[in-house]
Amino acid sequence: MVPIACIGCISADTLAAGKGFIEDTTATLQARNYYFSRDFSDIVGPSQQSRSEEWAQGFILKVNSGYTQGTVGFGVDAIGLLGLKLDSGAGRVNTGLLPTGGDGKAQDDYSRLGAALKVRLSRTELRIGEQTPNLPVLTFSDVRLLPPTYQGATLVSNEIAGLTLQGGQLRSASLVNEAGDGEMFAKLGHAPRLGDGLSSDRFNYAAAEYAFNDQRTSVGIWYAQLQDVYNQRFYSLKHSQPLGDWVLGANIGFYDSREDGERLLGEIDNQALFSQLSLKRGGHTLLLGYQAMFGDDAFPRVFNNITPLGNEVPTYEFAGADERSWQVRYDYDFAAMGVPGLVAGVRYIRGDNVDAQATNRGGPRYEGKEFERDLDIGYTVQSGSLKGLGVRVRNVTARSNYRTDIDENRLLLSYTWTLL
Repeated sequence: MVPIACIGCISADTLAAGKGFIEDTTATLQARNYYFSRDFSDIVGPSQQSRSEEWAQGFILKVNSGYTQGTVGFGVDAIGLLGLKLDSGAGRVNTGLLPTGGDGKAQDDYSRLGAALKVRLSRTELRIGEQTPNLPVLTFSDVRLLPPTYQGATLVSNEIAGLTLQGGQLRSASLVNEAGDGEMFAKLGHAPRLGDGLSSDRFNYAAAEYAFNDQRTSVGIWYAQLQDVYNQRFYSLKHSQPLGDWVLGANIGFYDSREDGERLLGEIDNQALFSQLSLKRGGHTLLLGYQAMFGDDAFPRVFNNITPLGNEVPTYEFAGADERSWQVRYDYDFAAMGVPGLVAGVRYIRGDNVDAQATNRGGPRYEGKEFERDLDIGYTVQSGSLKGLGVRVRNVTARSNYRTDIDENRLLLSYTWTLL
């Protein structure tokens, strides 16, 4: 576990090094080639589609200006996203790589362009417009071809050393496979709650985080509200402790969620506790995790983002009502063996004690059980004409007695050009 850095912090070095609106402008273009295959070996639910398989090409352009000179600095950040279909077909859609049209077929392409005005005063920054937040209550879910974005206003302040204060209101969202934007829906556990009259155009949040002990320890408290759907409190503790050649790490979090306002999804009652302990030496990292759900419902979040729950992975969430789950994970960085750029990892998560009726909000009552095994291998070319080219492979086996079984393969190639 590395020293803890607060999300969105503005460093003193950054402020001191500022040259100007044009002089500090940066621009990058990332190309992503993404193959995604998911087989449903045991269909559970209304959809009888047994396979999702698509191949797509994506481009992500980011242009971030510097700040104008003066006590108050102004700047603009812009993002452009383009997705192109390479292969899809009827009966193989809904991988999350491409949007699906009314005819049930994947669209040939989709794109969106957004920008945000940023204003800086001392060590406080306001952003208004297109956002890519990465928060414990709204994690940056860049797990498909293109990342999701949100539209609204956010504020981050680092006026006191070690203390980060932030808050914001987001009014709409663009999903990972959407060109447009719209109101936000909720997801309870693994099930999205979509439909007319169930969305909200207000996601509000506020937080305070404090890092100390030479940035090795941090505590945080967060409040979030998807207006008229749910509200949520989050408390966190992280610590990293070097011991000779070893580094011990701990990450503990607790969520408390309830229904909000007009209660568009009815009553919501969930408390979620997770803990992770890690041990790192050289290229080896071993992690053990435990996660427990309490209350009458599964864990709520904004659809369709992931969360920093300790045992949540991109396939299963292990966040059903009353679920208890354990994780063991091992990662190795082959730079320790003289092969920089090559990394690999394997993890296994098992969950049980799921109240299947409450999680699915209907059906028979029985104990749900599930497990998932993930294998990840990645390599980034270190030299030559292909320097910077990244290749990542993921293989997943996930089994459950209350939701659909999944066999999954992903292949992602990425390359980033620095334009400015």
